[in-house]
Amino acid sequence: MDLITLVLFIIGFVLLTFGADLLVRGASNLSEEFGISRLVVGLTIVAFGTSAPELAVNLQSAWVGQPHLAVGNVVGSNILNILLILGIGALIVPLDIHKRLIKLEIPLMIGVSVLLLLLSLDGTLNRWDGLLLAIGIVLYTFFSIRISRQSNGCKSEGKEDKEAINVSNTIKNVFFILAGLGLLVLGSKWLVDGAIVIAQIFGISELIIGLTIVSIGTSLPELATVVVASLRGEKELVVGNLIGSNLFNILLVLGFTSLIAPTSIDVPHAALVFDIPVMIAVALLCFPIFFTGYMIERWEGGLFIAFYIAYVLYLFLNATQHALLPAFSAVMLWFIIPLTIIMFVVLVWRDKKNSSG
Repeated sequence: MDLITLVLFIIGFVLLTFGADLLVRGASNLSEEFGISRLVVGLTIVAFGTSAPELAVNLQSAWVGQPHLAVGNVVGSNILNILLILGIGALIVPLDIHKRLIKLEIPLMIGVSVLLLLLSLDGTLNRWDGLLLAIGIVLYTFFSIRISRQSNGCKSEGKEDKEAINVSNTIKNVFFILAGLGLLVLGSKWLVDGAIVIAQIFGISELIIGLTIVSIGTSLPELATVVVASLRGEKELVVGNLIGSNLFNILLVLGFTSLIAPTSIDVPHAALVFDIPVMIAVALLCFPIFFTGYMIERWEGGLFIAFYIAYVLYLFLNATQHALLPAFSAVMLWFIIPLTIIMFVVLVWRDKKNSSG
């Protein structure tokens, strides 16, 4: 039975990837009919599609009584999106940063990350917490789409000539969305079942499984989107997708999971004192990276990837209480992190000096 479950776990990854691809394709095509910009498409429509695996997994895990997996999945996905996936995108091609992200989405991402920490201080996320988060994503989506439509305008030329084609495309895209959602639901069930078996076999906590294996699996759509978009030169879509996905993960995924879960979602103490603060620190790290030249260079992408490797390594050293854990923690705390902070302070100072000069 364990072998079958593990096989279904792998198949669940595949179904999640194909399901998210269908969902993103259908939603993106529909969004173009309403005159929404590529950046906003990435921040909202595509971000929702690529966050759908996290939503499906969290709803399933919360319903079957695995709340630590739900929290670990969202926090781990948000850390992974910035450090690993954005880092890979920047390695492929340096990424341009839209000024709107600096003014609105980055502060908002930091704000909702801090809000999650504050709501979790009592050790749970209840339905009132979920309602607050869910209202936040509705307001953000409405605001983003409205601003985009006002700035771009809605094109109506040729609507009568293309009416039949538009109806046909709409039906096809709705089918893609429904088929994608179906694959996501099935894939999420198998993924959660397999993750529980892996945790039992290796004696690893649900939180660690959610922070690593499940978060990587549910972030595969973001990875595929970023790689394809980077290769095609859709730089705004790359960054917009990941920032938007992080917003959707906290506001939509955890919000709706807290709303429909049979009981309040327990937030592990380890997540409160380490993983959620790391998520906030990663969000803060975006400011100097994005602000200097409004571009993410390849070396900065490589630095992000190195930080993610260090984070995962710490998780496993801590989970196994390895003898190297104290030395590794000391190096990170007293050397790597301070050096990184000093480096980015210098970069921001040089950028401001060059701008004023």
